[in-house]
Amino acid sequence: MTTEESLRPQSLMLTFLGDQVLGRDVCVYSGSVIDVFARAGVGEQATRSTLTRMVNRGLLRRQREGRRMYFGLTERSRAVLRDGERRIWQTGAVNRHWDGTWTLLGFSLPESWQRQRHDLRSKLTWSGFGPLFSGLWIAPGEVDVSALVAELGLSAHVKVFRAHADSGMDIGAMIEETWELAELAARYEEFVRHWQPWETRLPDADDALALRLRLSAEWLRIIRRDPRLPVRHLPDDWPADQAEKTFRTVQERFAPLAQDASRRLLDLVPARADQA
Repeated sequence: MTTEESLRPQSLMLTFLGDQVLGRDVCVYSGSVIDVFARAGVGEQATRSTLTRMVNRGLLRRQREGRRMYFGLTERSRAVLRDGERRIWQTGAVNRHWDGTWTLLGFSLPESWQRQRHDLRSKLTWSGFGPLFSGLWIAPGEVDVSALVAELGLSAHVKVFRAHADSGMDIGAMIEETWELAELAARYEEFVRHWQPWETRLPDADDALALRLRLSAEWLRIIRRDPRLPVRHLPDDWPADQAEKTFRTVQERFAPLAQDASRRLLDLVPARADQA
């Protein structure tokens, strides 16, 4: 894995919308999006296809102004973007305040339910769980999985508990057995290698917005895969703290140039209630 690995256009689009549209009650011209995404290495056809797919999935809405097509947020995309915003700026990458609570989720599915089993495991992984045993998964803290389980139609097959480890339990060893720490650490380390040089550099003015877009999208991709394990049970050289400092430093450094670029490059119009 490298930080240069391809980001999905939808991930970039959500980051762009969270940065430029969320909380402003505006819609953005498709041509502006195409221009910014071209600077981020995404072609016009891929950008147009992403906009169309997101409309079809209820993540965007169209608003026509004369001959131009603009795109605005829906309630669904606002919820997704607010979650990402909260994950970046409030929750953070380092779990320093864990109270010792674990969420345990047990499930038992018929052998023939391979797809349901795959979907459940994927969503549990995304929610910070790791497999303690084959049918028993664990996550730090109190994790509400009721909506996840209901969405999959598996409420009758899942049991959820809150628990604390016995005093003799080696939590550090359990964490190493349950989660792929080396892979997660490598992602943080690669992020630092790629972005730390920008702590003392500035991009060209017209590239600042696209670069900050990639920075935020790459950071969110890493922290969404991080179960936020309690830092006191992680290796002493755990790289998440340094990576977060790099992210925040570069974000702040890029901000004035990116804001200036957004004023020059983006065509925004007020969102109309009749098209909400």
